[in-house]
Amino acid sequence: MLKWLLSALACVSLSAAGTAAENRFTVVRVDPDREHLQLFLNDDRGRPFYRFDRLAAWLKARGQTLRFAMNAGMYHSDFSPVGLLVFDGKERAPLNRDEGRGNFYLKPNGVFLVSPSGPSIVETSRYPAVSEGVLLATQSGPLLVSNGAIHPAFDPQSSHRRIRNGVGVSGKIAYFVISERPVTFHEFAAYFRDELHCPDALYLDGEVSGLYSAEMGRSDRRANLGPMLGVVER
Repeated sequence: MLKWLLSALACVSLSAAGTAAENRFTVVRVDPDREHLQLFLNDDRGRPFYRFDRLAAWLKARGQTLRFAMNAGMYHSDFSPVGLLVFDGKERAPLNRDEGRGNFYLKPNGVFLVSPSGPSIVETSRYPAVSEGVLLATQSGPLLVSNGAIHPAFDPQSSHRRIRNGVGVSGKIAYFVISERPVTFHEFAAYFRDELHCPDALYLDGEVSGLYSAEMGRSDRRANLGPMLGVVER
């Protein structure tokens, strides 16, 4: 069963400022060994799904139920992924090691993946060494937390707040998180590290961030989406 930590209140310490900020997050705890976590991009006609409700309807017509979904990383104007995308064990888009501007290219960036040994998050340059046998993978950036350290570019005193979503891994569990209020990168990363105890976490996106939950009756629609992650019940 999915375990939901809904509207979790987190007291995030802003170490450099010496103050605390209370932020509200919604957290979905997924065990890929028990839940069927999948990546989605296009329907069987090659058209992007764009929205959670369209994905849910497409699955329903095939006798499946979408229980949870979240946008799965950054995408181009044609909704194709900016970086690596692997699903059903097949690479659908290649690893992106380019330099560039924007959050995706704020190094180090990384890959969220699921292999037979469970979920993990690795820095982009390390992915080729662990790619054999990967069942699912999506690349995004920046890494929020890596080996317990918050990304060095994040300023604890920043005032740049946005709705954001990401994924963290602790042991065999993947934690999918969306902020219900605008937060800074540092606040978001600190929530993964200090409250969810995730040594590794990856930023998925902001602005377009959305969550689908059958249990909550929620289907966010801030923008048309590219890749999506979802838990499907057959």
